[in-house]
Amino acid sequence: MNDSTFNVILTGELEKGVVKERALEAFAKLFRLPAEKAEMMFSKAPVIIKKSVDGVTAHKFIDALKKAGLVCELREVGVPSAANATAHDSPAKPSAPVEKEKSNQPGYAFEMAGQPDYGYVTVQIPADKMLKVEASAMATMDTNIRMKTKMRGGFGRLLSGENIFINEFTAEEFSGEVGIAPGTPGDLKHEYLNNQTIYLQNSAFVACGPEVNIESKWQGLVKGFFSGERLFLIRASGKGDLWFNSYGAIIEIDVEDDYVVDTGNIVAFTEGMEYDITKVGGYKSLFFSGEGFVCRFRGQGKVWIQTRGTAAFVGWAHWFRPVKKKG
Repeated sequence: MNDSTFNVILTGELEKGVVKERALEAFAKLFRLPAEKAEMMFSKAPVIIKKSVDGVTAHKFIDALKKAGLVCELREVGVPSAANATAHDSPAKPSAPVEKEKSNQPGYAFEMAGQPDYGYVTVQIPADKMLKVEASAMATMDTNIRMKTKMRGGFGRLLSGENIFINEFTAEEFSGEVGIAPGTPGDLKHEYLNNQTIYLQNSAFVACGPEVNIESKWQGLVKGFFSGERLFLIRASGKGDLWFNSYGAIIEIDVEDDYVVDTGNIVAFTEGMEYDITKVGGYKSLFFSGEGFVCRFRGQGKVWIQTRGTAAFVGWAHWFRPVKKKG
């Protein structure tokens, strides 16, 4: 049962002696729904009111709904239901096709969709637990989720060009889901940090668990100015889930000794490697080849690169912009 997930199904029946109006009032209050929405869902029963939750959370829902006077049942995910309940009235989850991650992974349960063009992730936050998300990235959330906005990184994040605010989403009483849609079109990557550190480009952070620390790290004048990138990187460290995104698809590369990456294609890299910013050729190549500066990594670790560069796209799109004629 520990590895199973369940759907909580509202059957449309009431406990013996329960007045329907009072039961619906309690149901609406429990899920923070308008009275009309609660009445509509009850009238269309059987419907799934909570999808793919663990056994403990499912029984919490059953107990709470029973106290409200509503009869519900559990249906193990993957087992056919005689009631043939549907999820179109569920407030919990988007209907987009998803690729489910392995259930035995550490950290929060989550599902990915839209990769590699428009990455989207739905994260299930356990009861009374929290998830940190980049400001403006939340697309959907359950009604029992509460959001709090906090400032992170202070002046360093402000100088880096990042949003200096991070939203904290907490699941109150029951587990709940948050759907996250990054701002840029591209891939989405998940890594579980086990007391490790990953450095991200300034715009790559999407979300992380509560025990992961997010801070800005000064690159230094030489690396910052001559790389053509920001002077700050994002340092993610600690233990827990980390999600980051890119412009284009993400490719993971194992570095064994030396490796060269264009500075505009770096998404993230692990701590422990040394890196220098150098020219790919001479000064003639620097100004006329279109390649510019590269990052030379040394040591052992991982580098994540993106298949598209924003600077190259801007240069390509420049010639198609409308130009107002003079006179």
